[in-house]
Amino acid sequence: MSTPTPTGIQVALRRGDVTAQIAQVGASLRELKVGGIDLVSTYPLDQPTPVCAGVVLAPWPNRVRDGVWIDEGTERQLAITEPKLGNASHGLLRFTAYDVEQTDDAAILRAHIVPQTGYPYLVETSVTYMLTDQGVEVTHALTNLSADPAPVALGIHPFPTIGGVDPHDLVLRVPAATALTADDRKIPTGSEPADPALRSGVRLGDVDLDTAFTDLDRDDDGRVRVSLTAPDGRRVTVWLGPGFDYAQVFTTTTKFPGLDLAVAIEPMTAPANAFNSGDGLRRLAPDETWILHWGITLD
Repeated sequence: MSTPTPTGIQVALRRGDVTAQIAQVGASLRELKVGGIDLVSTYPLDQPTPVCAGVVLAPWPNRVRDGVWIDEGTERQLAITEPKLGNASHGLLRFTAYDVEQTDDAAILRAHIVPQTGYPYLVETSVTYMLTDQGVEVTHALTNLSADPAPVALGIHPFPTIGGVDPHDLVLRVPAATALTADDRKIPTGSEPADPALRSGVRLGDVDLDTAFTDLDRDDDGRVRVSLTAPDGRRVTVWLGPGFDYAQVFTTTTKFPGLDLAVAIEPMTAPANAFNSGDGLRRLAPDETWILHWGITLD
């Protein structure tokens, strides 16, 4: 481990020619390399995490409109953490410094979601990063320590890439049948068929996306695979295990330091405003644990 930075202690992992760096704040995947090739976009060590890069989003990903939601008949008001759009954004652990344990090739980060404004539940969470020969596999566990069922959803915000390749030339593939439409506050308004071109692949430099996709195709192993492919055929894949029924794809030309194009491919168990719509929202019974898996590989 390193000395503290704006994103806390940096946890270095290695397995052969696969290396990773995990930031303590937000339990975020800050760096991942296979054979020296960057698989996630990186940012300067002396800066806070930009655009939630790699951060774990719990107990909800994305947004809650006005921060207001109805909890079994009781209206609750969350803190507004996205003042520009008037939303509660990206959960309650985004700026939390997790407790860390590590070995050479794995790390476990733990944090509690404690009862607070608009969320009166105690939820224990852990994130396990385990390096593989091709990248990283990530396991999340959420346990409800409250006396009542606790509403939860989970998301992660990695920015995959292939180091040394112009991101404009990467080909994005999203195996989805449905795209969610959204208003100017990024709250879902409905759905429409996803662009079929995304299945065969679109050049990243030719699209502008901030879209949640669902009705995702799963392979025989139960995983959804969203990928970026370089002109030379190398492919980085973000895979989603069971329970991750939504994938948000977000492109930015202004918000990631040092890059004129970056893309987030975000595994999510629920879309924006799930605390109100109920879509993808899960209520954990007291002492119930929910385990989820996702990962990134270089093929």
